[in-house]
Amino acid sequence: MGKKRFLIIFGFFLTAVVSAGITYGAVKYNEISNISNDPFGKLRSTYQTIKTDYYKDAKTEDLVDGAIRGMLGALEDPYSTYMDTKEAKGFQENISSSFEGIGAEVQESDGAIMIVSPIKGSPAEAAGLKPKDKILKVDNTSVEGMSVNEAIMLIRGEKGSKVKLLVERSGVGELNFTITRDTIPIETVHFEKMDDGIGKIQITKFSESTDKELAKAVSELTKQNVKGFVIDLRQNPGGLLEQAVYMSDLFIAKGKNILQVENKDGSKEVYKAENEDKIDLPVVVVVDEGTASAAEIMAAALHQSAGIPIIGDKTFGKGTIQTTKAFKDGSSVKYTIAKWLTPDGHWIHEKGIKPQYAVSLPEYAKLPYLDPEKTLKEEDSSAEVKVAQQMLQALGYNNVKANGIFDPATKQEVEKFQKENGIAVNGQIGGETTIKMIESLQKKLIENDTQLEEAVNVLKKQLAS
Repeated sequence: MGKKRFLIIFGFFLTAVVSAGITYGAVKYNEISNISNDPFGKLRSTYQTIKTDYYKDAKTEDLVDGAIRGMLGALEDPYSTYMDTKEAKGFQENISSSFEGIGAEVQESDGAIMIVSPIKGSPAEAAGLKPKDKILKVDNTSVEGMSVNEAIMLIRGEKGSKVKLLVERSGVGELNFTITRDTIPIETVHFEKMDDGIGKIQITKFSESTDKELAKAVSELTKQNVKGFVIDLRQNPGGLLEQAVYMSDLFIAKGKNILQVENKDGSKEVYKAENEDKIDLPVVVVVDEGTASAAEIMAAALHQSAGIPIIGDKTFGKGTIQTTKAFKDGSSVKYTIAKWLTPDGHWIHEKGIKPQYAVSLPEYAKLPYLDPEKTLKEEDSSAEVKVAQQMLQALGYNNVKANGIFDPATKQEVEKFQKENGIAVNGQIGGETTIKMIESLQKKLIENDTQLEEAVNVLKKQLAS
């Protein structure tokens, strides 16, 4: 009898014995008890079957947690999830106090764990993680199929400890990161008086005290007689909706819309500005692909209801609102309750906000991270070598060709870089050399922040008019 024929006959035989309720091999087929019209009948019956017939003891707590995760997963909404006690505590810390980790906002997207935005000044930002990087593994553990909170608990850890991430970046491929965890501070607003009397205010996320921090920044800069404000919302993953409302209220005339909330039944609630004394100095807003959620609410509100121009790249595009429900054991569910719309009623979900002044950072700002623990040397050929060559080119070492081959010309330029930066000359890229290259690029980016430069130019034109 041929193999193909045997498989066909075996398939028929198995179907026959299943239909008859007969035991075959190691599989026993039994009909689960009859279920009434009660929609939870199958759930209760399955639970009872597992508790009585499963070959090992199953913890009731684990079964209940699994059922809740399954219900939320069936919604196919990356922003609705179950959080056990540990996960819920971590979530609360992220919006109310400091925590220890790498400092990156993540979400589930099409079954993958994706970076929304690294937090300003965090290890994640310093390492070079970018918005929309997809995390594949954490310390060699695949995160496929995990909830976003399960992945977060793997990524977080004690200050000073290291975590390895394997990520996939669109147009680049897979990248390895080794990141040293640190304390992520609660301070969410940073400000300074720039040249020409312009006040720069950077908001990194929207937590419980951000409105007070913003008010303080505006007050301090006003005392320094600034002529206008640049509100920097780049790499801001969002946070609390009420904070976006309070903060937008500072810049919008009383009675004008801040946002609209569309409920399940189609009804809409309109949030309007209530501040009697709005800021009357010129303002511009800077955004990028890491500007999300509450940060998008503020950007849209300031533009549509106060005529404030937006500069930068198209934003992330998160137009839903979540709330949490806590259980007595400390666990909780986070779930979507409504859409938020811009003041004029548009839904920017998965579309983002297009700036009036489209400006991107220099190409070298998008270069992947180089792992300092990995050594690149002459005769190596890899994607990492190409990245290192592109870094050297961006730093002015133009005799290098970005072809991914560590040739003698590359070695010569590496030696030149090492000599000029007081590093032991060996012609290899790794350790101190890699760290110095990254630091030099970051410094150059600060000095050549094309988005901030355009924001200042737009603000100056307003001041001159």
